[in-house]
Amino acid sequence: MNNPGAGPSSKAKVGSSQPSESTFKRKRGVFQKDLQHMMYGFGDDPNPLPETVALVEDIVVEYVTDMVHKAQDTASKRGKLLTEDFLFLIRKDMPKLNRCTELLSMNEELKQARKAFEVDEEKLASVE
Repeated sequence: MNNPGAGPSSKAKVGSSQPSESTFKRKRGVFQKDLQHMMYGFGDDPNPLPETVALVEDIVVEYVTDMVHKAQDTASKRGKLLTEDFLFLIRKDMPKLNRCTELLSMNEELKQARKAFEVDEEKLASVE
């Protein structure tokens, strides 16, 4: 049973905002060091094979690109891409959704702490 519309080769659809693979070229190896460290953290060898790192990089970049295009399609009606568009896409994957909301709340806390720190720094500078 071969479904021609379900394969990975059907990524660039007519009328979709997704560019074809030949439309743009990306630099390879941009994330290799980070991926090597992440792979080691998840139990791989400290120095994984370059082919393995390149494959993982291709998978990650393809996944992120696909998510961005889907979020862009969702947001096209509104005209503005928001964080909620990504949360909408992962709403059925509870571990990812929980981790994303946790990271977003930590980001907000960090922003508030930096803001408070800057205000305190300005007060100290004006007192001296």
